[in-house]
Amino acid sequence: MTVRSILSVIGLAFTAYLAARGLIWTSPDTVVRGWLLVGALFLYLPVTWLWIFAIGARDRRAEVLSNAPARLPGWGVALALVVAVLVSNAPFLAVTAEGRAQPFVTWVIGGIGALMTIVMVRRRPVVAWTGMAILAVSTSLWLGPLEALSLGLVGSIVWVSAAQLVMIALDRAARDAEHLAELQQAASAWQASQSGRQRERRIHVQRALQAAGPILARTIENGGNLRSADKEAARRAEASLRDELRGNRLLDDVVRSEIDAARRRGAIVNLFDEGGLEGIPSVDLDAIRAELAGVLREAVSDRVIIRTSPHHEIAVTVVGRSNADQAGGDDDHVDLWHEIRRPR
Repeated sequence: MTVRSILSVIGLAFTAYLAARGLIWTSPDTVVRGWLLVGALFLYLPVTWLWIFAIGARDRRAEVLSNAPARLPGWGVALALVVAVLVSNAPFLAVTAEGRAQPFVTWVIGGIGALMTIVMVRRRPVVAWTGMAILAVSTSLWLGPLEALSLGLVGSIVWVSAAQLVMIALDRAARDAEHLAELQQAASAWQASQSGRQRERRIHVQRALQAAGPILARTIENGGNLRSADKEAARRAEASLRDELRGNRLLDDVVRSEIDAARRRGAIVNLFDEGGLEGIPSVDLDAIRAELAGVLREAVSDRVIIRTSPHHEIAVTVVGRSNADQAGGDDDHVDLWHEIRRPR
């Protein structure tokens, strides 16, 4: 059995015990309207048990995920308040003045207190305290304030108060648990991002060692005296490292190969990733890189500028410029303009 089932059975047994006291007429000579005593029982028990088992019962998963009160029908609230009004007065009307302090009459103090405790547990504090106010006023008018307090009103108030304090504590614990879960999720996300960055840094270091390692080794071996070919290799290695830093999202093995081929034939290639590729799926990013590699393969410009675009339709812009001497003019001229469209 679940904890809820156990508590429901306990509530059922306890309210039945309180109501059973109303059937034991220890002073039958004081009873003048017995049907009111029986009617109060027949009204109290069904409504109380309805609140225990049906009204306000919440979906189990929703209860775990949220502390919000259950969607309570208006007739359920009305029934609880009707019981508080009628049952708090009917037994006293059923007996003479001498019998008002008898247990089969005063059971209503504990009975209504138990019902309002259940209502409080169902997270309806306004309804619960309204019912307690009705009980306190009714019993004080019939018995007097001090005698009503001595015959169980204090206990009923303590029950409802304790139930409210428990609900507040549970809600606070649930909020703390939810906040802790959010912190754990944020910590896990941060740790995952840090792990990803560490892997990315390791990849960059490996590529840097692959690109610059051989030329650095030759530089050390020759004491810094490099041949022209070695100097050119060093410049290409430096440029490839800049590519990794400036435009890593534009690069794959094919694009790197085409950029290196362009530089070997004497072209200057510059990459600028200005954040235009965020949010593009990896499949579409592969297509962009493939198109970029094809453009570089056909390019004959002396200088090629590759720049990501924040435009909603254009992902990458490739611009090629040639020297003025080759074009027969005074300024460099644009001989390549290609826009790679953003996949839809």
